Amino acid sequence: MLLWSVLKIIIFVLAVVALTFGVSFLIDSSDVLLITVAGREFALTPLSGTIGLILALAALYLLLKLIGLLGACIRFLNGDETAISRYFNRRAERKGYQALSEGMIAMASGEGRLAIRKAERAEGYLRRPELTNLLVAQAAELAGDSSKATATYKKLLEDDQTRFVGVRGLMKQKLEAGDTDTAMKLAEKAFLMRPNHGEVQDTLLRLQAADEDWDGARKTLAAKLKANNLPRDVHKRRDAVLALAHARDALAEGKIDIARRDANEANRLSPDLVPAAVMAARMAIEEGKPRVATKEIRKAWDAAPHPDLAAAFAEIVPDETPEARLKRFRVLLAKHIGDPEVKLLDAELNIAAEDYAAARKALGDLAETHPTARSLTIMAAIERGEGAEERIVRGWLAKAVTASRGPQWTCENCGHVHADWQPVCEQCESFDTLAWAEAPQSEAALTGAAQMLPLIVGALEDQSPAASNEVSEDSPSADAETVIDASEATEDPIDVTPEDNPDKIPNTAS
Repeated sequence: MLLWSVLKIIIFVLAVVALTFGVSFLIDSSDVLLITVAGREFALTPLSGTIGLILALAALYLLLKLIGLLGACIRFLNGDETAISRYFNRRAERKGYQALSEGMIAMASGEGRLAIRKAERAEGYLRRPELTNLLVAQAAELAGDSSKATATYKKLLEDDQTRFVGVRGLMKQKLEAGDTDTAMKLAEKAFLMRPNHGEVQDTLLRLQAADEDWDGARKTLAAKLKANNLPRDVHKRRDAVLALAHARDALAEGKIDIARRDANEANRLSPDLVPAAVMAARMAIEEGKPRVATKEIRKAWDAAPHPDLAAAFAEIVPDETPEARLKRFRVLLAKHIGDPEVKLLDAELNIAAEDYAAARKALGDLAETHPTARSLTIMAAIERGEGAEERIVRGWLAKAVTASRGPQWTCENCGHVHADWQPVCEQCESFDTLAWAEAPQSEAALTGAAQMLPLIVGALEDQSPAASNEVSEDSPSADAETVIDASEATEDPIDVTPEDNPDKIPNTAS
């Protein structure tokens, strides 16, 4: 590197020396250069001749450039690619990208209208609709101009590079407009174009589930698993939900074999899915396979106790006595000791067997520590069975009016409570969001009932002895009807008169 620098200095010095000697030679020379032009002679010294020659070459060079510029202008006007056109193209490209960047900044700032204007200006410079139309469509959505957004998304369909974006944008617009049929068709088309796209998979799965297309939903779910967009355990759970939903529809249509197959598959995929275990067990009971039904229920009960499982377990031997039923249920009661559901079930079975002391012991302090309509109604039945005063029984039932309903099938997405399990929420149409949980109570909804509670109980406490005697002298059946009526008011009926129907299984649904 240093040698090259020294060499350049030496060359520069030599050039200066040579130029100096050349100029000195021309100045000292006594020769004359004669040039004849149109009969006229011009006498030039060597130095002036040299300068003239240089100026002539420069003039010739400028003339050639002017001729080239004139030719370029002619070709530019003719539409040919020239240096002039490339200059103006670079200038337009620079302005176009500047407008596009300003539009993106406006989009990020929430200024939809400004972003649209910048995008349209950028299109005038760039002629790149695959870029500018994307910005226009998103900016139109931001500005609330759905018609312009729709028209722009349709333009995106014309280009292979942006066709998926156009389909997806139109799909989202149809979803917002509530046109689920068209949205599903667009989602299916988008799924064919990009089968591994997570958002499209989720949207298509939700629409298929809401439309009860269980077979299509299972295929979409399998695609999510294949694309690694879903954990394997979640896939098994949701596949079980879809299989159970298909089994329900098949059973409603009288397709028993298909219903049995899908119910068993759902129970195999997710043994803790209570509705699947219940359906599989009941179908096994209809086939005359009580051992299979017992196995299915016990497997689901081991995961978590549930009143529907207890009801299905009772159906295995429908005509047994309350004592025999209590003995058979010991295999379930031995699991999850201390769980509120186990306590409630144990208390109900003892009430059916008219062992009220055992029922009170089984219930424990659940009515005080975690009062629900069901536990309070059971407590009223225990008091009634032990011969307590009517005002005490009514007091427990009055408390049950404002108590929590206990665990119910509640949507984890919107909080809507369902009477029975459903694969899709009735309120928000979300898929596989129902959980057996206690729904939060609205204090405003219970204000009136809570204000009436002291009036109801107080009025009963202020009854005259004669009135109390009249109540105590009522027939047992009349008292039982009173308890049952009050229990029904809590929407949680329970057997409190086993003598009227000793074979009836205690209703454990809350």
